[in-house]
Amino acid sequence: MAKTIARDTPFSEITLRKYEKPSNLNDRELARKLCLSLGLLQPGDSRDIIVDIFCVILKEKKEMAAAEIEKKVIESRKSQNLPLVGVAGSNVRRQLKRLRNIFLIEKKGNNYRITENMALPEIFDEKIQKFYVDSITSRVKEYLNAIEQRRKA
Repeated sequence: MAKTIARDTPFSEITLRKYEKPSNLNDRELARKLCLSLGLLQPGDSRDIIVDIFCVILKEKKEMAAAEIEKKVIESRKSQNLPLVGVAGSNVRRQLKRLRNIFLIEKKGNNYRITENMALPEIFDEKIQKFYVDSITSRVKEYLNAIEQRRKA
C-alpha cells in the first residue's frame, strides 16, 4: 500500500543571493544580476525573458499594457541579437505576475508599472525586506524556539 505524503506548501518564500558589487555593467546586466539576486532567475538559466520585461518597465517609466510590454521586449531582444525565446504573450504575463508577486511592479487596471512609482531600494526595504524577509525569519525563529523548548524538556 502506497503512503500518501502531505505536501508542505509555504505561505511565502524568497531566494536571496549575493553577487559581486555592481560595476561596469550595462543596464540589462544590472537588471539580470538583480533578478538573480532576488531569485527571479536561476544561475545559468538561458530563459531570461524576465530580465527584458523588467528592463522595458524600468526604461519606459510609464504604465503599459502586457501587449505593449511584449512588443517592446521583442524589439529589445532583436536589437541585442538575443533569441526570441519566451516572448509568447502567455509567458510575458506569467513573468509579469512573478514580478508582481515580489512587489517590484504592480498592476493598475490593465497596465503595469513600478510599484507606486517608488525607488527600487525603497520597494526592497518596504515590500520585500519588511514583508517577506522579516516575516519569514520571524517564523523560522518560532520553529527554533519550539525545538529548543523540547530539547530542554
